[in-house]
Amino acid sequence: MAFVVSQGQLSGVSVAPLTAAPAYVRLADGVYSEYGQLYRCQPQVRTVISFLARNIAQLGLHCYRRVSDTDRERLTDHPLARILAAPGARLTRYRLIERLVSDCAIYDTAFWVKVRMDSGELLGVIPVPAPRMEIRGDSWLEPEEFVVHGSRGELKLTPDDVVHFHGYDPDDLRSGSSPMDALRALLQEEFEATRSREQMWRNGGRMSGVLTRPADAPKWDPTSRARFGESWKAYTAGGGSAGGTPILEDGMQYEQLALDPAKAQYIEARKLTREEVAAAYHIPLPMVGILDHATFSNIKEQHQQLYQDTLGPWLTMIQEEIGLQLIPDLPDSDGVYVEFNLQEKLRGSFEEQASMLQTAVGAPWLLRNEARARMNLPAIDGGDDLVTPMNVLVGGMASPTDTAPEPADLPKARGRLVLMKAAPERPDLGSFDEERDEFTAALERWTKRQFTALERRASGKAGGVPDLEGWWAEGAENRLTELSSLIADHGYRIAQLAAWGVLADFNPEAAGWDPEVMLPWLLAAAETHASQHEDAGKKAVAAVDDEGDGWQANLAHAGQVWTSAATVRALTASAEACGFGSHDAAGASGLKKKVWRTGGTNPRPSHRAQDGEAVSLDDVFSNGLRWPGDGQGKAEETAGCKCRLDYATE
Repeated sequence: MAFVVSQGQLSGVSVAPLTAAPAYVRLADGVYSEYGQLYRCQPQVRTVISFLARNIAQLGLHCYRRVSDTDRERLTDHPLARILAAPGARLTRYRLIERLVSDCAIYDTAFWVKVRMDSGELLGVIPVPAPRMEIRGDSWLEPEEFVVHGSRGELKLTPDDVVHFHGYDPDDLRSGSSPMDALRALLQEEFEATRSREQMWRNGGRMSGVLTRPADAPKWDPTSRARFGESWKAYTAGGGSAGGTPILEDGMQYEQLALDPAKAQYIEARKLTREEVAAAYHIPLPMVGILDHATFSNIKEQHQQLYQDTLGPWLTMIQEEIGLQLIPDLPDSDGVYVEFNLQEKLRGSFEEQASMLQTAVGAPWLLRNEARARMNLPAIDGGDDLVTPMNVLVGGMASPTDTAPEPADLPKARGRLVLMKAAPERPDLGSFDEERDEFTAALERWTKRQFTALERRASGKAGGVPDLEGWWAEGAENRLTELSSLIADHGYRIAQLAAWGVLADFNPEAAGWDPEVMLPWLLAAAETHASQHEDAGKKAVAAVDDEGDGWQANLAHAGQVWTSAATVRALTASAEACGFGSHDAAGASGLKKKVWRTGGTNPRPSHRAQDGEAVSLDDVFSNGLRWPGDGQGKAEETAGCKCRLDYATE
C-alpha cells in the first residue's frame, strides 16, 4: 500500500538528536534548560501539566452531524470517528490527546502529521514532538512549509499535510508563546533553592554553626585537639554516625549560625511554586493538591469550574482546530463536527443522578436485574419488569416520594394525577365535558409537537424523500412511553368523574369503592390506545412520497391526518374511561342494571337504535359492547363515541 506521507517516513527522520532549535529557559549563570527538560525535572510543572493532559485525554471525543439547529446525530462509522479511535499504529485516542495537550502546555504549539494513501485518502494522524518541527516561510500570517528534523535528514511537508495547534504570540500569528517564559523567574528561584538544599545535605549540614570553648578551659594539647576534630567531622559528615550524640568537652557550646529547614520555609516555597504554576494554567488550587482553604462545598464548585472555565477553552480550541484542519480532508464531511463528552464529567454522584432521574421521570427507573447486575448478582425471573408504585406511574407527581393529596386539597391539584380515597364528599374535579376537552387538546398538542420535530429534522435534507420511516422508528419507544402516560393520566381522572356520578346517586359514602382498583385496567387500556395512535402516525408517514406537490407538502398533510386521528382517539379513550369508571362504581354499589344512552349530535344509527336498551350489569349490549368506547369492540362501534350509561338497582 502506497502512502503520500506514512508513519515510516516520519520514524525515519525523527531519531535523536534534535536539529530543530528548541526553546530554553535560563535558570542560573551558565545553566539553561529546554522547556521539555523543565517538564521532566520540575515536579510542580509536571504536576500541573500532567493534570491538564490527563483530565482532557480521559474525556470522550465524539463525532456528530448537525441535522438542524436543534437536532444532531451521533456518527460512529464515519472516517473521522475511526481516525480518532485509532489515529495511528499503537496509538490510542487517549495518548493522542494527552500528547497534544502536553505539547501545547509546554510549548504552546503542537503538530499532527496526516497519514495518507497515494489516492489522497486520509488514514490517520501522527503527533510529532514540537522541538522536531520547524516552521518555514517568509509569511508571518501562516506557515508556508513544515520541516520534521531527525538524525537521518529532514522531511518537508506542506501546510495541508499538518494539523497545527498553537496559542497566542504577540509578534507571530504562526506560533504561540509558552507559559514557561512567564514562569522564568519563579523557576529560577526554585532551581536555586533546590541547588542550595542539595549542597547543604551534600556537605552534611545536620548542624550549621560554630563550637565555642570557654577562655578558662584547660589548654588543649595537639593530640586532644586532633582527636576531637576527627570525631566532630565524622559526626557532621555523615560517615556512619547518623542518629548519634556528639560529646562536647571542657564546657564547649554549639551556636546556630544558619537557618534550619523549617525557618527557611522550604515547604512554603515549594507550595508557592505550585500555586504560581497552577495560576499560570488557570487551574483551581485544590485540584493540584493545595488544600489550605478547601472545603467539601468549594471543592465541588471548583470541580465544576475546572470543566467549565479551565478546560472549556482548551476543549473549544481542540474541537475547532480539528474542524478547520482535519474534517475537510474527509469524505461526507458536511455538517460534521467533534465534541468532547464533557457532560460525563459534570454528572453528579450516583446518588445525585438517581435522585434527579427519579424526580424527572416521576417514577422508579432502574430494573431489578439492572440493580442486581450492579451488585454482581445473577438475574432473576421477572427482574426485567419495572416495578412502579401505582400512584406515580401516570401522573404529574414530582417524584415517587411525593404523597397523595388529601381529599380536601384535591381541587388545588388540577392538572396533576389525583388519587382519591373513599370519602363521604365528592371532590370537585370539574365536569366530564371539561376534562374530555382538555384531554383532546392535550393529545392534539402532543401529536403536533411530535410531527413538528420530524418535519424539522427532514427540512435539512435535499433531494428525494428522506428516511422518514427510519427516523420514526428511532423515537417510537419514547413516544409510546409519553403517550401512555398522557392517556392514562386523563383516563384516570375521567374514570373517577364518571364513577362519582354513579356514587352520588346510589352510594354517597362510596362504601366498598376504591379508585386505585381501576388503575391496572386503565394502564393497560392506555397502552392499547397509545399503540393504536402510534400505528396511525406510522401509516401516515409511510404514505409520504415525492409525487403530487412533493414530499414536503405530503409530509405536512400526513401531520394533519395524524392530528385528526388524535381528536378521534381522545374521544374514544374518554368514552371508554367514562364507561369503565361508571361500571366499576356501579358494581361496588350493588347495582344490577345498566342502560345505554345515546349521546352526541350525530350518533351512529346502531347507537341511536339501541338508545334506552337495558341489560344486566355483567352482560353486553346488542352491539357487543360492555360500555361506550369498549376496547373489545370494533373501531366502527367505538371511534369517537359520545354515548354514556345509566344504572338502576333492578
